[in-house]
Amino acid sequence: EYMGINTMDLSEKGDPKKAVFLSVSAGSVSPKSVSPPEQISPGICGTHYPLSIAFIVVNEFCERFSYYGMKAVLTLYFVYFLHWDETTSTSVYHAFSSLCYFSPVIGAFIADSWLGKYKTIIYLSIVYVIGHVIKSVGAIPSVGNQIAHVILSMTGLSLIALGTGGIKPCVAAFGGDQFEEKHVQERNRFFSVFYLAINAGSLISTFLTPVLRGGVQCFGGDCYALAFGVPAALMIVALVVFITGNRLYKKTPPQGNILLEVCKCIVFALRNRIRNHSPEISKREHWLDWASEKYSNQLITEVKMATQVLFLFIPLPMFWALFDQQGSRWTLQATKMNADFKGFVLQPDQMQFLNPLLILVFIPVFDFGLYPLVNLCRINFTPIKKMATGMILASLAFAAAAIVELKIEENAMPIPVPKESYIRVLNLADSDVELTIEGYDLFRQPIKPFQDPAEYSRLILNSDQQFIQVKIQHQGLSSTCNHSIDEMSVNSLIIYKRGGNLTTNIVSWKSNGTKVRYLRIQANVPCMKIIYLFIAKSTQSCWVIFS
Repeated sequence: EYMGINTMDLSEKGDPKKAVFLSVSAGSVSPKSVSPPEQISPGICGTHYPLSIAFIVVNEFCERFSYYGMKAVLTLYFVYFLHWDETTSTSVYHAFSSLCYFSPVIGAFIADSWLGKYKTIIYLSIVYVIGHVIKSVGAIPSVGNQIAHVILSMTGLSLIALGTGGIKPCVAAFGGDQFEEKHVQERNRFFSVFYLAINAGSLISTFLTPVLRGGVQCFGGDCYALAFGVPAALMIVALVVFITGNRLYKKTPPQGNILLEVCKCIVFALRNRIRNHSPEISKREHWLDWASEKYSNQLITEVKMATQVLFLFIPLPMFWALFDQQGSRWTLQATKMNADFKGFVLQPDQMQFLNPLLILVFIPVFDFGLYPLVNLCRINFTPIKKMATGMILASLAFAAAAIVELKIEENAMPIPVPKESYIRVLNLADSDVELTIEGYDLFRQPIKPFQDPAEYSRLILNSDQQFIQVKIQHQGLSSTCNHSIDEMSVNSLIIYKRGGNLTTNIVSWKSNGTKVRYLRIQANVPCMKIIYLFIAKSTQSCWVIFS
């Protein structure tokens, strides 16, 4: 008897739950308990599809909705709610992803060695739900201070990572266990439906949760609590649905940890080879053959096959490391771009829904259109060639994203967070000007006249509106001006002559976190000079107000 399921989830990076199960002979791993009589679930409409798989598919849809819906808005939550900078937000986002992708090892070990698949799914789903609830509470502004929000968020994310990764190696395999060995075709179709449920949940959630975040206002701003709360509710539904099908499931007891056996086999082979490293001892065909003294030929053969497959996976870590940036750096890149498509505004964190959407669109296009056409042309387009072609196209896509980012960074207007503002200076006088802002160590070099303004300098404010004192030295004369600066604003300080004297004015762009909201000019400035300001550094869609 052989037990093995090979499922592939193309919609997500290596979704933390993606797993490849090695088929290992029953003689290789000693069962820890006697299997009870198999419970046969009634078929759906008289077919060979067990009714129990309906609960598993619905559970998977709701769980994927929950995971991707929460993850879609996570980076913007770090930047605009917790007020972290982009680098810290990206680092924490990918640390969370890494934990999600490591925890399947923990879930597989628990299921194989201790609880079995069913109980592992139940218990870790409860952990998953608790993490979602804590994460949602941490997004309510009135609950505690900044430190409390960070603690709640990190605790919730840790539990979510353990839950989502821990159940992944179990759910797909548990679904495969519901079928009898002879119903191979039905089981293969189940995995297709299972895969469709994954992409459907991902598609709907990555489109909907950004709308809940940005389209609904609560607590005076974007409603992150709602954006996290809805995925939490879907995870509760997933758990309830899965438990509802309890009586219909075919449950197999834990039969030992296959991954542990494979690791032991590899270690034993290496040690045995080193101990017998002598010219007098005959060589063996493969280095894994040195494990034959202790392990069965069946296990050794399958480990050989696994190591050969792993060779193909060498380039995948780099690919997925770049691909996973769609939820971090690519989302932050989208905040700096114009996503208004003739009235339909695509939210920055909504860009991720294009991945599952294009998967669902391209699968029938490729399977029923492109690949049959290639076969008619008698081109041997093997799976390896398909993978290589995909990698080349992906490389071009990453290169295009890098070029776009370079162009954005050349002239990008910064997006400040609360208690933060940015300022730059445009000198419209007839000679160099020395400028200082009291309390800030900025503008150490003289500012030349009619030059493209330098990069924006950051101002850390003590309140949501603060007065700054600007001191100007020009041709031996000095003057002082006071201006008010709002938080989350981008400002251009204009120096110009009026009546023979130097004066200053502020042009401010007010940001709401992801886009410019309005333009404010604090005083009258000659129109021609304002136009010069925009020509010098125009990077956003702005409206100029003349008085």
